[in-house]
Amino acid sequence: MSWVQPVRIPADVDQEDRIVAGFTARQVAVLGGTGGLLYAAYLLVGDRVPLVVCAAVALPVGMLGVLLAIGRRDGMPLDRYLLAAIRHQRSPKSLISTPTDIPPAPSWVAARSGRWPAPLRLPARGVAGDGLIDLGPDGVAAVAEVSTVSFSLRTPDEQDALVAVFGRWLNSLSGPAQILVRAERVDLTETVATLVENARGLPHPALTAAAHEHAAFLADISSRHDLLRRQVLLIIREPSTGANGRDAAARALRRLEEAARLLSACGLTVRLLDVQATSALLASCFDPTAPPLPEGEFAAPGEVITRGDRW
Repeated sequence: MSWVQPVRIPADVDQEDRIVAGFTARQVAVLGGTGGLLYAAYLLVGDRVPLVVCAAVALPVGMLGVLLAIGRRDGMPLDRYLLAAIRHQRSPKSLISTPTDIPPAPSWVAARSGRWPAPLRLPARGVAGDGLIDLGPDGVAAVAEVSTVSFSLRTPDEQDALVAVFGRWLNSLSGPAQILVRAERVDLTETVATLVENARGLPHPALTAAAHEHAAFLADISSRHDLLRRQVLLIIREPSTGANGRDAAARALRRLEEAARLLSACGLTVRLLDVQATSALLASCFDPTAPPLPEGEFAAPGEVITRGDRW
């Protein structure tokens, strides 16, 4: 009988491997590069500059290299954080949704000198008729809303069964998948109006009074609190391998159907979002705190957006 040696797996599976003296490859590269730079500078000017001056100059440079190697900010390595800050500082801040470059202003316009707006390049090209998100050369993405189950209220055997079914679905994945849990605002205006409207047809005055009281209760908590609901989304992405991308759409829908079939054993319902729901979801990502827009206020691709009020 062969004995299997247990291996401890860290909780953070994305943690970088430590190769030398507890340092990762990135940290070794930063420390080695800093040391090599200081040594090369000493070879160039060490014979002409006193040793005290070399040490005074090398000390802050070495400390900076050590900070870049081992320092962290908001969970990110300090060197990557500084590179991201420099990239953000150099990138244009004014972006407009145009597929072409911005033409220069006419000579008769007294415009202030500054950086011109840049095109807004989004990863999503649009939403197809079947609700799939067109990612251009990156393929397509299918977004589905998944229901939830109460895990803590289940017995230990039922919890083990749920975990086993979920693990079976994870093992069946053949491509990228993402589980997104988001919070969105809830507008009870339509619910309250429907409740008041249906209260008129109730057979007993006591039921009508109870319906009106419940409608008043919902209107009161909606006015005093920001109501949120939790939404669980399953995103399936498939790269495009054909000329028209239909093969990627078929694979994404097939994988979503397989996920719905496997997760149904957990009591979960997987529903593919249609065009309107997907468009509303993408629009809410730009302003998550704003209330949802009615379906009639979404502009079609290429449609000119105008305003009816005065300037």
